Amino acid sequence: MMPYPVGLLKNRSVVKHGEWAVIAPEGRVINCMPGFADCKLTILATPKMGASFIQFIGTVGAEGKTTLKYGSKAHEESFIYILDGEGELKITVGGESKVYGQGGYAYATAGTGIEFENANGKECRILLYKQRYVPHPDGRAPFNVFGNTNDIDWVDYDGMSNVHLKDLLPVNEAFDMNMHILSFDPDGCHPFVETHVQEHGAYLYEGEGLYMMGEDWIHVKAEDFMWFGPFTKQAVYATGRGPLTYIYSKDCNRDVEI
Repeated sequence: MMPYPVGLLKNRSVVKHGEWAVIAPEGRVINCMPGFADCKLTILATPKMGASFIQFIGTVGAEGKTTLKYGSKAHEESFIYILDGEGELKITVGGESKVYGQGGYAYATAGTGIEFENANGKECRILLYKQRYVPHPDGRAPFNVFGNTNDIDWVDYDGMSNVHLKDLLPVNEAFDMNMHILSFDPDGCHPFVETHVQEHGAYLYEGEGLYMMGEDWIHVKAEDFMWFGPFTKQAVYATGRGPLTYIYSKDCNRDVEI
């Protein structure tokens, strides 16, 4: 049960439909969705806000599992990431299964879908993502991917020693998307204000900062979700005493249809 509020109701979320959004944790609700058992899931991004993808965050309980494949429609590619918690999940993609704890992830090609079930009876939090797959014009195709972020080395972002990057999917033109983790040391920032056609969905799980979203500077902190629509001006200054770190999606490697 939820407690009665102390003082005035408040919420830091800002949603500018079709442009950008910051979804703070205090306003999120649990959504009832088919295909999951013993899972508490919240929808963070959908086309209803202007995003071209769908993203969830949620808790997988002791008996949590999928009862239907997630992202199994012919045009859907999907991704799962174990954000935190002590739970371990058996993740199955295309008939192959692996057990992962925090940092584990999997990508499923279009129409393949993702299945999971709790493997140790302890809770964990996950991010789920899916988007419409855009085929490569020469026919090359992506492949299913399993991995763990803890096994990936940091690299400097754009040659800056205080900003660090991990690519979770192959940097390969066959893939029309990627997932990255970007981390800024205290006082770190982007090298310039970005303005690009790609969309991002970013879950900030460590630190705090000032983020430029369009024409506004927004104070963001751990547990905020951010959506950046195409050509939204964006950049961040890390302002906390520790790193500012988030996992984010990006559409890439495709021409724009007219």
